[in-house]
Amino acid sequence: MRRDHAVPVLLTGFAGNKARLADAIEVAVVGGGLAGLAAATVLAERGARVTVIESEHYLGGRLGAWSDCLADGTPFGMERGFHAFFRQYYNLRALIRRFDPELGGFDAVPDYPILTPDGGFETFAGLPARPPWNVAVLTLRTKTMGFLDLLRVDKRAALEMLRFSREQTFARFDCRSSESYLDQLNFPPRARERLLHVFAHSCFNPQSDMSAAELLQMFHFYFTGNRDGLIFDIANRPFSQAVFDPLERYLGSFGVAIRRGTSVTALGREATGWRVATGEGDLQADAVVLAAHVPAVKAIVGASTGLDDPAWRARIDSLRATNAFAVWRLWLDRPAHPGRVPFAGTAGVGRLDNISLYHLFEDESREWANRTGGSVVELHAYALPDHVDEAELRADLRRGLQAIYPEFAGARVLEDRWLLRADCPSFYPGSAALRPGVGTPWPGLVLAGDFVSLSLPTALMERAVTAGFLAASTLLSSYDVAPEPLWSVPPRGVLA
Repeated sequence: MRRDHAVPVLLTGFAGNKARLADAIEVAVVGGGLAGLAAATVLAERGARVTVIESEHYLGGRLGAWSDCLADGTPFGMERGFHAFFRQYYNLRALIRRFDPELGGFDAVPDYPILTPDGGFETFAGLPARPPWNVAVLTLRTKTMGFLDLLRVDKRAALEMLRFSREQTFARFDCRSSESYLDQLNFPPRARERLLHVFAHSCFNPQSDMSAAELLQMFHFYFTGNRDGLIFDIANRPFSQAVFDPLERYLGSFGVAIRRGTSVTALGREATGWRVATGEGDLQADAVVLAAHVPAVKAIVGASTGLDDPAWRARIDSLRATNAFAVWRLWLDRPAHPGRVPFAGTAGVGRLDNISLYHLFEDESREWANRTGGSVVELHAYALPDHVDEAELRADLRRGLQAIYPEFAGARVLEDRWLLRADCPSFYPGSAALRPGVGTPWPGLVLAGDFVSLSLPTALMERAVTAGFLAASTLLSSYDVAPEPLWSVPPRGVLA
């Protein structure tokens, strides 16, 4: 496990001395996404009898993948969209290394460019690894900011990116919107669009309805406090093959039961543990990890009995899902020009946020492209407005693709898959103080997911896995079992 820049996280209140449970306990994990599976892994390794209950017919949540077929009968793995595996996803990598020690299912991407229709681009390759020099070099080499532009930047606001301290940053900035903070920075419009937009949109929240503190945490975690660079790895096969099939086999070796296509409707506190109500009958458990997405968590808690702590219920009620995002995968009848990158962010092309050329990195798509001479392209649009017109959005995405990669103008769509989802957590201004943590008022119930409040800087997939590890450790601490080690980027900015 590469941890040369990682910082071990001190888990206060966890004093377990045992490696395993003396007597097995029954644990129900509600949700088969990264958070739930991370919790199930730690619990099963330490001797718990675990049942994972997943409403979908596939594992992975927003990283999930399922089997599909093209019209000609070619099988392929469809997914909820491209995901980047950044080098500072230390806990996610620790989970994957349990079944793929050398990370053979992943390949490095040399660059992460931001492309514009006028041929402009920003690159995050070749930057110094150590903050703040990475920030200085990026700022000095960009063509979107001149000397006079630098003089106009609000230096005090800009230095907040290097002063991140979770307690102080959230106390000062959580009730402000990201949009107001970015306005205060006073970056030139092109520099703001190319250098800052990617951080604001990468968690699917619109700038006007996202906490400025969460944005500063994103800056810190991905760039200003991260010594592994803004370069990442990508799966070289569908996520089901690279992650979830082998993880399921690994869990199976510990006796973990996985129930797909089963929805949990409510929880009930009982004298001897917990009742987990599903459409297929009830389960009894000593403990529960509630690791579903925000809409499901709110629905389950709302229908549950015995969860009668008003303050905690208020925290659950405060959770919201953010705006919808769209994923559009296209099988096109022509190739991309040589030299195109596997993944690129975009700026100045309407609602198009990024382009992935799947045939450049994924084995199934590469085989199809080699056989047909075509391309497999995926387009993403984040933080969409309510009641977006699907036909207009598709047309906008096609225009954006053709503006960035003109060779696809007039390309014929041989087949496509369209997804529009709205289940990512909202980090709206003022929400941090309301957000529930992993623990609950009841020792046998914990929460896990990227919606929970964590005391260390993290984001997206890494946030989900970290919450899952912490949820398992919280349950195990009642039995004097040692917690799962956690790792993070430095918790404070270089100027904090």
